[in-house]
Parts: sequence; C-alpha cells; structure tokens
Amino acid sequence: MATDADKIKVTILPTGTMHADLTWLLIDPQRMATRGNPGKQRDWVPVPTHVVYIEHPDGTKLLWDAGVPRDWEQRWGPTGLDQFFPVDEVTDDMWLDARLKQLNLAPGDIDYLLLSHLHMDHAANAKLWQDTGTKIVVDEAEKRGAFSFDGYNKGAHIKSDYDGLELDTINEDTELLPGVTLLRTPGHTWGTLSLQVDLADSGTMLFTSDSLYLRESYGPPPIAAGIVYDTVAWFESVEKIRGIEERTGATIVFGHAADQMAELRTGPGNHYT
Repeated sequence: MATDADKIKVTILPTGTMHADLTWLLIDPQRMATRGNPGKQRDWVPVPTHVVYIEHPDGTKLLWDAGVPRDWEQRWGPTGLDQFFPVDEVTDDMWLDARLKQLNLAPGDIDYLLLSHLHMDHAANAKLWQDTGTKIVVDEAEKRGAFSFDGYNKGAHIKSDYDGLELDTINEDTELLPGVTLLRTPGHTWGTLSLQVDLADSGTMLFTSDSLYLRESYGPPPIAAGIVYDTVAWFESVEKIRGIEERTGATIVFGHAADQMAELRTGPGNHYT
C-alpha cells in the first residue's frame, strides 16, 4: 500500500483577502442597475487570495502563485487599483513570507514557482525568488505581453513585480512532473495558466486561478468578468476546463471564491493527497 511519502501532497494556503465590487468578478445582469432600478445596491464582496504548495514524491517542491504583497498600498497606489481591491482582511501569519516560514521553507527551497499570470495579486512576491535558483515558469504569451508596455503598469500588471527575473516559458500544455500539468487557459490575460494535479486519494484537482474567479463564473452558462483581456479566448478556456473536469471528475478550485475557500482544507498540515 502506498504511503503519503509516495504520493503528491497539495497544501492550499490563504494569503489574505481583498474586497471589491462584484462586477469586477462577475458581469451578471441580474445584479446590475436598470432603468427601473437605477440605484440598485452594488455588491462589495470578499476576494480571497491563495497559493498552493505541492510536494512531489520525487522530492521536487513547487509553489503555485505568489500572493499579495505586505506593502500593497504603496505598490498598488500608483495604479489606482488600491481603491478597488484593498487587501483589508489579512492576519500577519497569512502573508507569503510567513507562510513559507510555517512550512519551514526558504524561497530557495522551492524548485518551481509557477505563476498563473503576472497580475499584482498573483505575482507580487515573485522577487522573493530572485537569484535563488528556483525555476520560475509563466506562459510565453503572458511574458511577452507583460513586457510590451512602457511605464509603471498596464492595468493590474505592475512591471516592477517581475522585471529582472529570469522567467522560463511554456507555449503548450506541459506536464512538468508526473501528475503535475500546466494548462494554457488564456483570456483573463494574454497567457493565464491553470494547474492540474492528479492526486492518488483526492483525484484530480484543477486550480484555475483567474480563468474562473467564482462558481458562478463557471456556469453553465459561464459568466464573464469585468477584467477579461480576450473574451472569446476566455470562453474557450472555460470549456477546455469543463472538458477536463468531465473526463477526470476533477475538483475545480476557483481563483477567488470565498464560499469555496471556507469549505476547503487549508493551511499547513491540512494537505490533500
């Protein structure tokens, strides 16, 4: 019988909660103001963030995404997005540097940092891995787009989060290790990735990042969001994820779903195998 040491282990780590108007996450006509109800109340909702720590039985350690930064007000202020996405529900032990210490890890102990995309709430701590020898992986189109502009930021891409880092790229769905596969699911950004992990006991888990913010995003029918770079590609990516779910029976872990995060096992010691 296989022991835990022979299995992939996945630990979901909450890294602080933003709040935002729901329309950023879900363009839902039922929640929008109308001619008959122009003053309809907007929804100010929690937007939790998380990273995923993966221990492979061959000894490889991987981290999915890099969370929000402690100095978010300073770094996000020039973009104006600090007013729309404040990180206003977080304890000191949730910040990524604290999470690594809870796992008895230094940044250089991570073999792969897998960045779903380079937005400010997913790549903000990536420079913890500068010059550590950790392989940082992004989508090829994401890297190209993220360096395609001048100035401080382009929307939620803040160039100082990732410039100067050596970024390895993929340009097709890529199995990095047995049971750990990066999936190209563009649309939210130029090159948003999802992560498929095939677990011995829990089955397949699909971490969608911002390819799917919420359960409601998934549908059917899928409901797009206020931040989508390419709507056609986004819908195609949703159906790609749905096809994998139907084929594998996967658990879909949405990018920013507060209700689901409360249901999942999270934090150090609460892993899935």
